[in-house]
Amino acid sequence: MSPTAGRVITCKAAVAWEAGKPLVIEEVEVAPPQATEVRVKIKFTALCHTDLHFWEAKGESPLFPRIFGHEAAGIVESVGEGVTELKEGDHVLPVFTGECKDCAHCKSEESNMCDILRINTERGVMLSDGNARFSKKGTPIYHFLGTSTFSEYTVVHSGCLAKIDPYAPLDKVCVLSCGISTGLGATLNVARPKKGSTVAVFGLGAVGLAAAEGARIAGASRIIGVDLIPSRFEEAKKFGVTEFVNPKDYDKPVQEVIAEMTNGGVDRSIECTGNIGCMISAFECVHDGWGVAVLVGVPHKDDSFKTKPINILNERTLKGTFFGNYKPRTDLPKVVDLYMKKKLEVEKFITHRVPFSEINKAFDCMVKGQSIRCIISLEE
Repeated sequence: MSPTAGRVITCKAAVAWEAGKPLVIEEVEVAPPQATEVRVKIKFTALCHTDLHFWEAKGESPLFPRIFGHEAAGIVESVGEGVTELKEGDHVLPVFTGECKDCAHCKSEESNMCDILRINTERGVMLSDGNARFSKKGTPIYHFLGTSTFSEYTVVHSGCLAKIDPYAPLDKVCVLSCGISTGLGATLNVARPKKGSTVAVFGLGAVGLAAAEGARIAGASRIIGVDLIPSRFEEAKKFGVTEFVNPKDYDKPVQEVIAEMTNGGVDRSIECTGNIGCMISAFECVHDGWGVAVLVGVPHKDDSFKTKPINILNERTLKGTFFGNYKPRTDLPKVVDLYMKKKLEVEKFITHRVPFSEINKAFDCMVKGQSIRCIISLEE
């Protein structure tokens, strides 16, 4: 048994004390895991745009002080009462959503939206008792997405941890616990393009590039990247993108441009921006009779869009997806295996690396649009 099991651990964490202000490396106390919980030693974490969004707290209810971070990989330090599927020493990926394996969604082959452990951006405490496991000199520090991986140690519900191959390099597979898997799964699990098909990807950020990677793995013959930032086009070639369309270059709707390029429309499209206009374009650019459009980007909760009903009657399909339809505990180990078998190329998503002490550089890179994924090493 770990010598620290059952004890409070003092460790370093990057604490956000105020919205938009640089994170501060602090000595914090991390309480032992309670029932159904696991304490994890984080080895590597990455910065996702969701962290940036809630750190800026623009249009969101601010909740501070808080420890952000949700794309990571680590090793189990100790487990709480009732945890049977994980033990000390297991290699794990913490995930922002969970899989209780008992609710209707978890038992369904078609859903990954767990009733109990579904993403909750507003909750800053643990489910079991409504308390935080982080504190500094008696002051509680809020959690983020149930993971809070910007800390050397964190406490996570056992249903939000995917046990993975212990030989998988944690400094690489850490990026699979959120955005990359979301885009990859949107293509492989939801759009499901056939070999030789045509695919359009709207938005060439990390999630869109992962969607393109999925299309490459599936054997698509043409992968059309749609984005407003020309500098992204060259990088996207590494992910299988064969052609590029910048909507600014045309005086007609981009869906019409794509339909003309593809003799009536693409077989599949994946929308990864959350922009309403892009959602309409992604749906209307697929071919009638068999085209499928998949929405991945998250719009404002009050947004809406409209399209002509004839587009649906003409046998186009519109789908949505959450976390690429992956069940975290069941499916993420398989995604890691894809990488280990050299079918999924993870390294090309990693553009920057920084030590934990320089975590704010990762935020600077993302704000400036310079990185796809920045790996933050807690092994200092």
